Amino acid sequence: MFNKKCNLTDKQIDEKANETLSKMTLKEKVWMLNGNWNIIKNMIKHKNAYNPVPIETNGCKRLGVTPIKFTDGPRGIVMGHSTCFPVSMARGASFDRNLERRIGDVIGKEARSQGANYFAGVCINLLRHPAWGRAQETYGEDPYHVGEFGKELTEAVQEHNVMACPKHYALNSIENSRFRVDVQCDERTLREVYLPHFKKCFDAGAASVMGAYNKFRGDFACESDYLLNKVLRDEWGFEGFSISDFLFGVRDTKKAIEGGLDVEMPMPIHYQRKMLEKVKNGEISEETVDEAAKRVIKTVLVFDNTPDKMEYTEELIACKEHTELALEAAEKSMVLIKNKDNVLPFDKSAKRILLVGKLATKANTGDFGSSRIYAPYVITQLEGFKNYFGDDVEIILCAESEVNKAKLEAAKCDCVVIIAGNDARDEGECINPDEKSDVDTSIIADGLKNQSSHIGSLLIKGFLKKASYTTADGEPTGGDRSSLSLKDSEINVINEIGRINPNTVVSLISGSMIMTKEWDDQVPAIIYSWYSGMEGGNALPRVLFGDVNPSGKLPFTIPADENHLPYFSSEDDEITYDLYHGYTKLDKDGNKPAYPFGFGLSYTKYEYSDLTVKKNGELVDISVKVKNSGEKDGEEVVQVYVGMTDSKIDRHKKLLKGFEKVLIDAGDTKKVNIKIPLDNLRYFSEEGMSWQFENGIYKFMVGSCSDETYLLKQEIIIR
Repeated sequence: MFNKKCNLTDKQIDEKANETLSKMTLKEKVWMLNGNWNIIKNMIKHKNAYNPVPIETNGCKRLGVTPIKFTDGPRGIVMGHSTCFPVSMARGASFDRNLERRIGDVIGKEARSQGANYFAGVCINLLRHPAWGRAQETYGEDPYHVGEFGKELTEAVQEHNVMACPKHYALNSIENSRFRVDVQCDERTLREVYLPHFKKCFDAGAASVMGAYNKFRGDFACESDYLLNKVLRDEWGFEGFSISDFLFGVRDTKKAIEGGLDVEMPMPIHYQRKMLEKVKNGEISEETVDEAAKRVIKTVLVFDNTPDKMEYTEELIACKEHTELALEAAEKSMVLIKNKDNVLPFDKSAKRILLVGKLATKANTGDFGSSRIYAPYVITQLEGFKNYFGDDVEIILCAESEVNKAKLEAAKCDCVVIIAGNDARDEGECINPDEKSDVDTSIIADGLKNQSSHIGSLLIKGFLKKASYTTADGEPTGGDRSSLSLKDSEINVINEIGRINPNTVVSLISGSMIMTKEWDDQVPAIIYSWYSGMEGGNALPRVLFGDVNPSGKLPFTIPADENHLPYFSSEDDEITYDLYHGYTKLDKDGNKPAYPFGFGLSYTKYEYSDLTVKKNGELVDISVKVKNSGEKDGEEVVQVYVGMTDSKIDRHKKLLKGFEKVLIDAGDTKKVNIKIPLDNLRYFSEEGMSWQFENGIYKFMVGSCSDETYLLKQEIIIR
């Protein structure tokens, strides 16, 4: 089970689980199936309500069943003062599987060092539309790409006996209406677009899964018999256990447990006492409870009986090795999308540098929701430039409102860095249910009462009446984005000063796509620096001044017009998803992007040649030569897209089916080999409810991004 090096065989695990279950009372079995989040205790002891220490289930102390000890993610471990990595979207931009595996290794170590055995930070919901407030927590818009990163994180975390939990299963990609929106899609769309990345993580051995808040075809996802039982368990053979999204994931005790939802998190509201009563009066069978409890017991047994790789001590948390990896991740994630006349890298002999934008001084690592990391320090962009140059260079800072001052300084400085974009006020997890949602945060009081914390239940009622989910300066926080563009003040200052100094770059801070059309032609250089973690401020000047050759690629499409994106609404009660979004929709509609998926520039040049494509049994072998024809060593992301020229069904024009990031020294040529299983070329037939391979002519396209002008092409017949 779970691809673990367990000391017990699967048979022994099953026998031991059955033996344990047979000795448990009904109450013990029911009490295993909920978390015990104590918000009052956390606020008093840790000054942090959410997850400063593991959120634990009850386990069964009498029989030695270890509790689930939950910690959130995915920027790192949310407990304590852990290493804060760039957000997942940034890491997706690295296109570097090995980097994500190393980050997962650190996350696993820091989880165990703080007492956790469960990591709910494998966030793999697809970026269907960039207005989604929680986009920063996933890796991008493409299912194959997202799945590859989720797989790496899953496997690496579990190497340290931490149960990995992909989330939110499934079709969760709207924030403000997430507690009520009903997502509709046909079966082919579900299987080809919104589920493949989840299956990839489960095939990699993920121990658990978290359901989503939204409905799917009329049922809440955490109560969906179709998603949790029929697909997840009956079809995919998933052997782990499921948990609910927090507080509002479960609405109906009977429907949830019978629908395949094993554990209610983070506290007992609809499970525990309610479930015990319903079992006793015959509404829920004890066998259903037994199945859920057994899944939990078996999973815990596997991890408890797998030897640890090392000792986990507090000294590991945000240690030098881990923060150095955070710096490397920030550097490898940055995406240079414009560099007219090779203005970058800037000359290191600069003596006066102008930084423009209030975000230059902000510790801005992402949203303030469940993924928030309280890192021991965060290097701002201003601090990063000061660290890089010391006292030898004068750094001038201007706010967006100081346009006249910025104009004067831009003319006198050696280079200009305009830092613009978003923060926790603009995008992130939506904490407050919207007015149309039929949920109430006062149920937290019920959860505390069910944990026998009666004083806490009374205290929380008073707290919730006064609570306001805002930033430190009182601004609303999180939710879906109201605009895909920069703020008016940022657009204005870029347009006013962008042409004054030829050495000017705009650094975009965000967790998702930002439209550039309002100001793109005013500046020679644009770089995505993202919410880049605790070391992001140190990374930016190292990239801009050439210590690091940028190698990131866009994990989403930047359209020329917002109308080229799929329909998005935070207000609708129901929304329908189809096969097309991102680059596949632009391809279908014949719209050219401003910047294509997979695009990113370097300080060197790469030349592709000698593409060969051959069918070899159940694989397609692709090889291509890539030459670094420039003067700097660099890393290139070789991407393989596949389409079909004579398909009898409606198909995407092309889909990403493989990629490799390769280091190529200046002047050298590397032969890159990528293998694609024929199974990855199948489509889902609704008629037969199965995956089918279509014989015909397949077009393989290999190059540096999804724009076909950058791709070598070869067609082969596959039968």
